[in-house]
This record gives sequence, structure tokens and C-alpha cells, in this order.
Amino acid sequence: MRIGLVIYGTLDTISGGFLYDRKLVDFLRQQGDTVEIVSLPWESYGRCFRHNFSNTIYDQLRGLDVDILLQDELNHPSLFRLNKKLRPQVGYPIISIVHHLRSSELSESLSQWFYKQIERAYLQTLDGCIYNSHTTCKEVEALADPAQYIVAYPGGDRFGLQFHEMQIRQRAQESGPLRLLFVGNLIPRKGLHILIDALTKVSKADWRLTVVGDPAVHTDYTASIHNLIQQSQLENHITLLGKVPDDQLLLQFQHHHVLTMPSSYEGFGIAYLEGMAFGLPTIAMRSGALPELVTHNENGFLIDMQHDAIYPELAGYIQTLAQNRNLLTRMSLSAWEHYQQHPDWDDSMANIRHFLTQLI
Repeated sequence: MRIGLVIYGTLDTISGGFLYDRKLVDFLRQQGDTVEIVSLPWESYGRCFRHNFSNTIYDQLRGLDVDILLQDELNHPSLFRLNKKLRPQVGYPIISIVHHLRSSELSESLSQWFYKQIERAYLQTLDGCIYNSHTTCKEVEALADPAQYIVAYPGGDRFGLQFHEMQIRQRAQESGPLRLLFVGNLIPRKGLHILIDALTKVSKADWRLTVVGDPAVHTDYTASIHNLIQQSQLENHITLLGKVPDDQLLLQFQHHHVLTMPSSYEGFGIAYLEGMAFGLPTIAMRSGALPELVTHNENGFLIDMQHDAIYPELAGYIQTLAQNRNLLTRMSLSAWEHYQQHPDWDDSMANIRHFLTQLI
């Protein structure tokens, strides 16, 4: 197959969505397919609208020698009008990889309405979609109804290391503070500020937090996190590692007890699944697709966002796991067992490739 893929920037960008795209590109190329990356400049949301009127981008897409064109849905502000112009001029189908809709994120009602209109216009230009979860599928179907689609879960096996039951049991029973891990770029949606506020309600002797995530994505938010840590006098209890390579992230998954990231919305949440591969139960919000991955009171805890007790509830779950290592052991093993039943990257990417060949 000859495949085009439209993205912003480069595939090396650190996020779950770009990891998904990289895994798909790598798999397709391993099968002998050719994949041509079309990189659009990453600008502010409004400035991306100008791409729809760019003859350069239009000519580049129209001239692609491909059997099928994939587009990361993140690019929708650049393509919602351009696709409509492009489709009658090309013979290839246009398929979107949808990680999550921007309009599904929490925002002011007027902004959310505006995002829905733009995303609906974009989705109506497609021949099909690739979804990372059933939740994402339902969110899209509420706006448009692509004729062809596939749900292909991300994998959690990119580290290629088998963790064993005995290692999980031994780690859970170790004495000392509960070792909490947060893995996500430092942006408001990931909820690090919520976690830190909740930790002020937990005895400092009971926990330590390590944060892995790019601090440069939202510098104002990162500055506010540093201020919050300082004001809460938690400098000796929270470690901000910044962006780390995979071998260092692997060590963090091996070392910690619990993954906690109270994100306001996740289309899937690859980091949660990767944590489960190492027996890390999850403490998170009941948002987006997380209920497809986390079963409350079994392999983690889920907290409803729309109530006034988020902080004490989050703090209570942390305190409980810190003081009840038998419960931590049970939940850790349940998380690990859930991961064992999950499709790996090769399985999911093979399903996508079969879907694409059928479309062609």
C-alpha cells in the first residue's frame, strides 16, 4: 500500500496520540507499505484555519501518489474546508485517526460549541475513521456518522519487558512511603494541580510523588505548578523529572506503586495501560474512556469530576493504599492481569492495516 499521513510537526512529538501514530507508521512500513508524512506547521488553533486556503497545501495533498490518505484528527482546524475542496479531485479515500475530540475536553460552553461546529464540518468530509476507544467512537457519532470505522485500542507493550507476579507482590509490601507516579505533559487537562492540592491533605510521611512530563508544552502552567509546590512546602516530596527517554520511564514504572493522573479527559490514556503492564493500579477521574480501562475498586479508583469532594476523595484513596499494603497488592495484581488480556501494539496495528486494505 501507498499511504499518506497528515500530522502537525513531527512524529517524534511526545504524547499518546503521536505514539499511536508512530506505532502505526512503523508497523505499516514493516509490512512493506510506503508511508509519506505530510507535516503541517503547528500554530494556534485560529491561525490553522488559514491552511484551508493554502494553495501550497492543497496542491501537495492533491498531488500525493497514494492509495489512501490518513489524517490525525488533531489537524481538523487545518482541513475542515480544504478536505471538502480536495475530495472531488482525488481518487484516494480520506481516513481520520481520532484520538479524542477537542470539543470533548472541558471548556467554556461557547468555546465548546465552536469546536463542535468545526469538528463536525471536518468529520463530514471523511470516508472513515480509526478510533482508539469505543468512547471516542461514540463522541464522533454524536457529531457525524462516518460510513466506515474501526476501534483499535493502543497497546501497552512498547517497553518489551515482562514484569512478573512475584516482583509486584514484593514491591507492594515494601515499607516506606507510597511511591506515586504521574506521567503526562504539564498541561492543565492532565490535572497535576488537582493531585498536588489533594496531596496536601495526606500525611507527608505516607507518600512521595514523581512527575514525568514535558514542562515546555505550557510554560505558564508549569510555572504555576512550581509555585504551588513551593507554597505547599512539598519541595522534598515531589520530584519533577521533566521529559525523559523511554529507558528512564521504564525504570519509573518498575519502581513506583501507583499511577495517579487526575486528567479531566482522556480519549484512551496509554500511560495508564503502560502502568498496568508493571502492576500499577490507577487513581484517576471517571472521564472519557478511562472506565473502559479501569474498573473501580478492582484495578484502581475512579473519581467523578462533577462534585465537590474531588480533593478529599483523591486524598482518601492515596491514604488508603499507603496504609493498606494488602489492598495495594490485590489491586496491583488486578491491574497486571487486566493488562495481560489487552491487545498489544502489533495486534491492534494489524487490525488497522486490514481495515485499510479493505477500503482500498
